[in-house]
Amino acid sequence: MIRRANPTDFLRVWEMFKEVIDQKVYFSYDHTTTREQIEKSWINEENLVYVAEIEGEIAGAYIVKANQPGHGAHIANAAYMVDSRFRNYGLGRKLGKHSLQAAKAAGFRAMQYNMVISTNENAVHLWQSLGFEIIGTVPEAFYHFEKGYVDAHIMYRKL
Repeated sequence: MIRRANPTDFLRVWEMFKEVIDQKVYFSYDHTTTREQIEKSWINEENLVYVAEIEGEIAGAYIVKANQPGHGAHIANAAYMVDSRFRNYGLGRKLGKHSLQAAKAAGFRAMQYNMVISTNENAVHLWQSLGFEIIGTVPEAFYHFEKGYVDAHIMYRKL
């Protein structure tokens, strides 16, 4: 079940966000990033925060917000996280599909991902299968803890 998160869910969303940060292969945030910083920019009531529950346990989440303020606020941006215990069961696809519907319902005209790490082939494939295009690639934009500097894609899809 995917549902809108309430403030009591935010700690669990932070825990999953932090797990992804600590893996050092998906998000550009590093180990010094605090819960307060992430709550200010991502996990808050101003953004669309949804959680996926499996048997009553929050197993994944996504956050949709405006990619830019003001005249750029019609394009959405999003972040996704799935607890590592629940990966490889299609939850990321379900969250992705749901987020596109929620973003469109909220009035966004498109979705843009600013940094999809090129070595995250599962994510690149997933987003392309959901209609996203790579509209640019930034060389060596991400420092992968095992592979060194790797490219990052900018991906876009109209809603």
